[in-house]
Amino acid sequence: MGYVLLLLATLAWSFVGVLVKSASAMVDNSLITFSRFFFGVVFLGIFILIKEKRLRPRFSLKWIWIGAAGKGANYIFENLAITLGYAYGNILVQPVQTAALLIAAGLLFKEPVSRQGWSAAALCMLGVLVIGWNGLPARELLSGSGLTTLLFTFAGIGAAIHVLSQRILLKSMDSGNMNLSVFMVSTLLVALPIPFEPHQITGPVTVWGITTLVVLGVITGLSFLWFAEAIKRVSFAVVAVVGNSSVLFSILWSYLFFHEPITGYVLTGTFIFLAGFVLLNVPYGKKTAKPAS
Repeated sequence: MGYVLLLLATLAWSFVGVLVKSASAMVDNSLITFSRFFFGVVFLGIFILIKEKRLRPRFSLKWIWIGAAGKGANYIFENLAITLGYAYGNILVQPVQTAALLIAAGLLFKEPVSRQGWSAAALCMLGVLVIGWNGLPARELLSGSGLTTLLFTFAGIGAAIHVLSQRILLKSMDSGNMNLSVFMVSTLLVALPIPFEPHQITGPVTVWGITTLVVLGVITGLSFLWFAEAIKRVSFAVVAVVGNSSVLFSILWSYLFFHEPITGYVLTGTFIFLAGFVLLNVPYGKKTAKPAS
């Protein structure tokens, strides 16, 4: 069962880029972001009610709000960058998140990070730079690809803030109600500007467009629980390899569904930061710092 849950979470994350790109043909970035949280809360709430018979959200903890702000920023910048760029572009979020978490481990939590950890972070960021560059001349890079890479970098930092909040909140809350609390606050935060924004509907309203928004919500609400349950049942080496393979699936889906060009630079950068993930997660020599994993 652990392998099934791990595969479900991995495949779910790999489809995010394609789903966001599809939804952007019907609604703008604000509604996509709101829908990801709103439907995520609905499906996660239903799951918790079925499992525990009651909901126990908490809003008094400051890290609930910090985590919600981080996750909100993650989705806002990620959705905007996917809309402007390629569907596979969100593969950049994970290596930026990894590097940001390692820096936070050393600066905020004063935890030692090994040479292996810093080397892995360097590989992750090098992979991001290679993909962001993609062989383009400087003028084109600054006007197009560079902007989307910057947006994905902001998205990765937001995701890292969310992960840090999870680490702290899990000491006093279960994962289900913790995520429910964070996503409820995130829904409120991203909904605030919607009434003041024009042109929220960008194209014809279709069944497929609505379906993509709902499925994005399912991924938001349930994929983190699937992954949490999987790591309890599957060896960490398998989690590291299979979990990070979502980036390869993301590239495959963007090519199959949108025929987006996959250059040698994209593939090279991808394998560079995947090497960083492997270096970070597979035991080698002395044990790496806890945040590195």
